Amino acid sequence: MNTSDLPSFWVLIPAAGIGSRMRADRPKQYLQLADKTIIEHTLACFLSHPQLRGVVISLAVDDPYWPNLPCANDPRILRAEGGAERADSVLNGLLRLYELGAEDQDWVLVHDAARPNLARSDLDLLLAELADDPVGGLLAVPVRDTLKRASADGRVQATVDRSTIWHAFTPQMFRLGALQRALADALIAGVAITDEASALEWAGQAPRLIEGRADNLKVTRPEDLQSLNLLWHGRC
Repeated sequence: MNTSDLPSFWVLIPAAGIGSRMRADRPKQYLQLADKTIIEHTLACFLSHPQLRGVVISLAVDDPYWPNLPCANDPRILRAEGGAERADSVLNGLLRLYELGAEDQDWVLVHDAARPNLARSDLDLLLAELADDPVGGLLAVPVRDTLKRASADGRVQATVDRSTIWHAFTPQMFRLGALQRALADALIAGVAITDEASALEWAGQAPRLIEGRADNLKVTRPEDLQSLNLLWHGRC
């Protein structure tokens, strides 16, 4: 795939969360994975891409860890103020992009700070498949396991047809203007927004699913970090 044929893009990384389920002494994005922190690995795939226009990272105002990382001095990475929820952090980051000169029709890729195993091939696939899409979309993986719907007392209520169910991953790729309007309107309406695609869905759009690699893992619990360490160790 010729990267010069891919669209240019901005990256937005919401990273203001504390990651309480990791039970660690710091937010999960600053935990060590191999030779660097998780967030350094997360950024690496984007920073090495020739079509990158810049990165905005939404951080807690009093974040003491980010300034100590070497990448904090990279001129391509700029900081925005994080919010109480992911949607707030993303919206603040989008407004920061406007300040940097980004325009409504520019592509923005929103990526989880604690998803450090994004493959370059998946990033290029997403960019290529959505370059001319009127809505945008996201990396995702079809569900493989049998799914059960539970009752209030914790018993199986039904088996769910998994043929149309996907795991939503990131990056999620949308036009700046469309995403900013959808998020702002949803927050004003008090709608629960769990990812960027859900904001576009609420606005009446149908984001496209791009099948990516299943090992594009998000670190949420201690065992996730253990799995990634084992995976990376096996590559050495």
